[in-house]
Amino acid sequence: MLEQVLIDPKIPNIQFVCDLERCKGACCTMPGQRGAPLLDEELDEIEKAYPIVKKYLSFRHKDAIDERGLVQGRRGDHTTQVVDKRACVFAIFENEIAQCAFEKAYLNSELSWRKPLSCHLFPIRVAPGSPERLRFEEIAECRPALERGVKEHVSLWEFLRTSLTRAYGEQSYDQFSEYCRARNAEGNAP
Repeated sequence: MLEQVLIDPKIPNIQFVCDLERCKGACCTMPGQRGAPLLDEELDEIEKAYPIVKKYLSFRHKDAIDERGLVQGRRGDHTTQVVDKRACVFAIFENEIAQCAFEKAYLNSELSWRKPLSCHLFPIRVAPGSPERLRFEEIAECRPALERGVKEHVSLWEFLRTSLTRAYGEQSYDQFSEYCRARNAEGNAP
C-alpha cells in the first residue's frame, strides 16, 4: 500500500473519534452542489440498494431522486445527489442526527454493502492519481471528534481501521499502522 499511496504527514498524529451527538452528522450535510464522491464501481451498488433504502428516506429526498436521479457527474467523477445544496439524498435524520440510509440497512442486515467508501473513510479523503494521496480533510464540525480522540487516546488511523482495511486490505492496513506508529514515535522523540 505505502509504495502506491502518498499519506498526508498529519494523519499519523491526529487523534479522532466521531462524536455524533455534537456534530449531528455534519459530514452527511456539508454545503455544496455535490454529495459524497463515488467510485465508478459503486454506481451499481447504489442502484441495487436503492429499492431497499428507499423506505428510510424522507419524501423530500425521494422527490429529489425522482427529479435528478441517484447520482450526478461523469465516469471517474460521480457523487451522490444533494437536497437543498446541502444534505446527501441518502441522509436520514434520527434524533436530529444525520445518518446514512445505506449504513442503516447494512447494520439491519438488509445489505451486504455498507456505504460509499468516501463516506466510510471520512475525514480521510482519497485524491486520485498515480500515486493516490490520502489527506485529512479538516472541517470545523469535526472539532468535537478531535477533542474526543484526544480524550480517549484513539488515533485517526485506528478509528478508521475497518474502512482502511476495506479500501486497501488487512496486510496494507498493518503496514499503514506500522508507518503511523513510527511517524508518531519520530514526532514524540526528544
